[in-house]
Amino acid sequence: MRIIAGRFRSRPLVAPPGMDTRPTSDRLRETLFNVLAPRIEGSVWLDLYAGSGAVGLEALSRGAAHVYFVESARAALTALKKNIASLGIDEQAEVHSSEVAKALPALQASGVRCKVCFLDPPYRLQGAYARTLEFLAGSTLLAPDAIVVAEHDKHFSPAANVGALQRYRELKQGDAVLSFYALNPLHSE
Repeated sequence: MRIIAGRFRSRPLVAPPGMDTRPTSDRLRETLFNVLAPRIEGSVWLDLYAGSGAVGLEALSRGAAHVYFVESARAALTALKKNIASLGIDEQAEVHSSEVAKALPALQASGVRCKVCFLDPPYRLQGAYARTLEFLAGSTLLAPDAIVVAEHDKHFSPAANVGALQRYRELKQGDAVLSFYALNPLHSE
């Protein structure tokens, strides 16, 4: 696993051992960043269920200003922190070592607003998609023009509409799918 493009291009990333963490493949990350390219420069990101941090670190490599990583698994946190240290980007990366359900209210209370939110719960935790999307839809964490991207298995699809969030695009690649959500202007204040 490596950084694909940007200032850290080709730098290797460590992944936690075992099968509990499923890193987003290089190919799927490349597809994601091709779609999001115009939004990356200077943006703030949330990388939820971050694992090794490959998605958020790729965003920083390509010009994002700051990424908030949320991860609770000990092995994944160790890998994530090693990756951040190896790239020397402590000022641009903030790691929250807790469950996403606990971290989101804390991030909101601290005034965080993101342009891009990426979530990739373990595929077996299908309920985590609904809970996370519901919180985001009713929160102040998302800038008005924010995009939420959920990576999921091709055999499962999160809801198309969750509160003010509306899915507007799906990209399928192998066994994985990226669902893109934006705030529905009809429901936003």
